[in-house]
Amino acid sequence: MKVSVGNKVVLIGAGDVGVAYAYALVNQGIADHLAIIDIDEKKTEGNVMDLNHGVVWAPSRTKVTRGTYADCEDAAIVCICAGAAQKPGETRLDLVDKNLKIFEKIVGSVMDSGFDGIMLVATNPVDILTYATWKFSGLPAHRVIGSGTVLDTARFRYMLGEYFKVSPMSVHAYIVGEHGDSELPALSGATIAGVGLAKRLKENPQLGPELEEIFVRTRDAAYEIIDAKGSTSYGIGMGLARITRAILQNQEVALPVSALLRGEYGEEGIYIGTPAIIYRKGIRRVVELELDEHESDLFAKSVHTLREVQGRFWEETKPAD
Repeated sequence: MKVSVGNKVVLIGAGDVGVAYAYALVNQGIADHLAIIDIDEKKTEGNVMDLNHGVVWAPSRTKVTRGTYADCEDAAIVCICAGAAQKPGETRLDLVDKNLKIFEKIVGSVMDSGFDGIMLVATNPVDILTYATWKFSGLPAHRVIGSGTVLDTARFRYMLGEYFKVSPMSVHAYIVGEHGDSELPALSGATIAGVGLAKRLKENPQLGPELEEIFVRTRDAAYEIIDAKGSTSYGIGMGLARITRAILQNQEVALPVSALLRGEYGEEGIYIGTPAIIYRKGIRRVVELELDEHESDLFAKSVHTLREVQGRFWEETKPAD
């Protein structure tokens, strides 16, 4: 077994999301070596060539290659973007049956290589498939991470920034829960340019309906994008790159990922979107937000939604690490 001491990333699945992730990695100079695995070998060769031709303009060199599962042996991160994509009219949870079968084979092949790094999951339904990856791999839970609500949070921050006419980098607000229809905004702890959103709501009650509309647009953005161009790709690709950078650079930054709960929010044994501290070894700890009563109820309902789906495939188990 070769444990990676470098910044090698293996990407499995070079569809729209995978290629967007690969481009972000190369363009930002995040990884030393990016190996791409996909069943369409000819198209993968084309993507590898195309990405390598842009390396000269990147901030640092990334070696891009067409990979095999043997590449996983010394990888720091394996990112799984493979699987059936969400089609118009489908919810993310509709994809469970298709993608669980695909994941069992993929994760088995990764682990057979001797891989001992961090698994990053992007395929939908991401919370269920991250749990499945944990189960199939046997890796410690802190080394199995889903993209969670990193994209939903980015959408929400962008839309709030547009509404308040401030850079989204000065907006601090999380979307938590299922990456799907039962997600919720944690407004009680949100700030806009340092001013609490709760304070703004108290001063201007009419703001409430407008914030609700912004959240609905955030929650349903994927449906609109899929209807317009067939898939979402750039936003999630950059979100995955942000998680990857946090891991490889040992940043200890809080990002809203899909993480295993171990008593946080009064729940355990479920992967769900929540802020967590990300560092070189994966998740250092889950950050439990101080939700108000209404938000806590919505979060519990989101957990219930995921448990119902998860329970079709696994008996309830207490997490072991």
